[in-house]
Amino acid sequence: MNPVPQAATAGLGAVLERGDVWRGDALARLEQPGIATGHPGLDAELPGGGWPRGSLTELLCDFPGGGEITLLLPALASLSAAGGWIALVEPPWQPYAPAWAAAGVALERLVVVRAGREAPWCCEQLLLCGGFAGVLAWTGRDPDPRTLRRLQVAAQGRPAFAVLWRGAAAAAAPSPAPLRLILAPSPAGLSVRLLKRRGRAAGRCLTLDLPRPERRSRALARPPFPPAAPRSPGPRVVA
Repeated sequence: MNPVPQAATAGLGAVLERGDVWRGDALARLEQPGIATGHPGLDAELPGGGWPRGSLTELLCDFPGGGEITLLLPALASLSAAGGWIALVEPPWQPYAPAWAAAGVALERLVVVRAGREAPWCCEQLLLCGGFAGVLAWTGRDPDPRTLRRLQVAAQGRPAFAVLWRGAAAAAAPSPAPLRLILAPSPAGLSVRLLKRRGRAAGRCLTLDLPRPERRSRALARPPFPPAAPRSPGPRVVA
């Protein structure tokens, strides 16, 4: 067997150092450092050592209130502490300001966007403008492949942490998002299954110990103020 020329070996090493090329048995090396998730076990399974910037992340979940928002709070608080703006596009609930503030998110840099059917377009524009460190989007109706591709292109290479929430049924369909996780509540906290990632094959399931996920998540997503009690009708005047 002829030995591999030294020049060829050096050339292969240079190729493997590129951010868009990785070995099939290793995690990809990303051009931008990841954002720590607050869970070392999860960081070790994610390319870049945390939540990725500059690409679309899909979180698939059918059980809102099971800890899925709590999972993102350490990263959102980190982005906020660095002066970044965070956008929530068409969330299915009203964020509870005191709980978000207690988690370390600066409320003056938290923007809630009500866009209705234009949520995908709005998310795309927020990513393209480059002014937001984090963009979390709920599109209501599941996006079609063309919309998913546009969102991935809008996020590609930019410094934002881009998250798209979808139902768990979307796991059966292909997606251009480089990172896809399936979330589900569990007795021990939150179950996280790696569906897709750059680099070695995904499929591992982690159980993260989140503090009282149901109560915490509902507190983060309840109405900002209790609804006003209905006023009793005044006395009727009979002529």
